[in-house]
Amino acid sequence: MKIQNIDQGDSMKVEMDGVDGCQVKQLISQQDGAPLFAMRQFEVAPGGYTPHHHHPYEHEVYVIAGEGVILEKDSPRPIKAGDAILVEPDEVHQFRNTGTSPLKFLCLVPNAANNAQFPPECQE
Repeated sequence: MKIQNIDQGDSMKVEMDGVDGCQVKQLISQQDGAPLFAMRQFEVAPGGYTPHHHHPYEHEVYVIAGEGVILEKDSPRPIKAGDAILVEPDEVHQFRNTGTSPLKFLCLVPNAANNAQFPPECQE
């Protein structure tokens, strides 16, 4: 069993094409013994965004702080703290911070996707 407070651990800058002002913190991963899923915390700075992308797996998102929009294809849908989001496989999406404070959300993905998406130093 692993218990980690969300305020513990180091965040890593996400360095990918189409990203601005985004950091990720691995909370639970395969390295912790989780056989199927990884839990990550993303923080997007005001005005920042994740890539406009899609992938062959679903992921679940829970917004813990801030506000913004998630682009569903090219249509913005408002999001705020307390919202739970299902991004279906191959659904084109992007998270954008439209507020004045950091947009923070938890993201759960299959371990294989987590390992393929980030370099090893971001997976620990």
